[in-house]
Amino acid sequence: MELQGLKDMASQVRRDIVRMVHGCQSGHPGGSLGCTDFLVALYCKVMKHNPSSFSMEGKNEDLFFLSNGHISPVFYSVLARSGYFPVKELASFRQLNARLQGHPTTHEGLPGVRIASGSLGQGLSVACGAALAKKMNGDNFTVFSLHGDGEMQEGQNWEAILFAAHHKIDNLIATVDVNGQQIDGATKTVMNIEPLKDKFLSFGWDVIEMDGNNMVAVVNTLENAKNNHLRKGKPVCILMKTEMGKGIDFMEGTHEWHGIAPNDAQLALALNQQKETLGDY
Repeated sequence: MELQGLKDMASQVRRDIVRMVHGCQSGHPGGSLGCTDFLVALYCKVMKHNPSSFSMEGKNEDLFFLSNGHISPVFYSVLARSGYFPVKELASFRQLNARLQGHPTTHEGLPGVRIASGSLGQGLSVACGAALAKKMNGDNFTVFSLHGDGEMQEGQNWEAILFAAHHKIDNLIATVDVNGQQIDGATKTVMNIEPLKDKFLSFGWDVIEMDGNNMVAVVNTLENAKNNHLRKGKPVCILMKTEMGKGIDFMEGTHEWHGIAPNDAQLALALNQQKETLGDY
């Protein structure tokens, strides 16, 4: 998919996000909107993956693990728009007995989901295991993961960061969404995690920074990381600066939209700001 197609897809995904959360009056739109450009670029341009033949093992393809599982709306939308399951299933988000639960789970058998990620802080450990397994099996594909900056307050992350560097897991690209917000307010107020770059460097990682809401920058950085930074003895961290609620002006830049749903009037305003490009579900 070329640049304009990626931008169109991102606009459609943002429509999906607000409609899904509005439909059940529950969910997490803020972080989902902020990470839209990243996940669209990853699934529609950068990753080598097989939507039509999904397997839990993921042999001979790139893998992605969503650690901050509360941003499931953007994950589900991108999976559906990439061909993992029918787009119309997005309407079942957070419904009883649906496969699209509020946080991704595995027992429903939803294609594209390989781990449950309702509890924060665990995804990097899983990504390390998957990447190490690929190295041991001679599988030369890449493992990607996504984490929230507030999630970095969880101690298990730092054990995994230490583990990855020690074992030279250099087929792993872990991206941290640095939007400076979490459910209770600014990350620097709740529990300051900066300087993240210095911390990853001191733990032995290669670190890249990017603007996560600029599609050109996202594609170029991901492709650069994959093509030029891997397999050099160090895991790779991308510190991705985003704005929570990106694309919906009244949601942007505030933690207040971390986990609440728009009402009917707010939904109409939000949909007005993003064009329908691929057809709503």
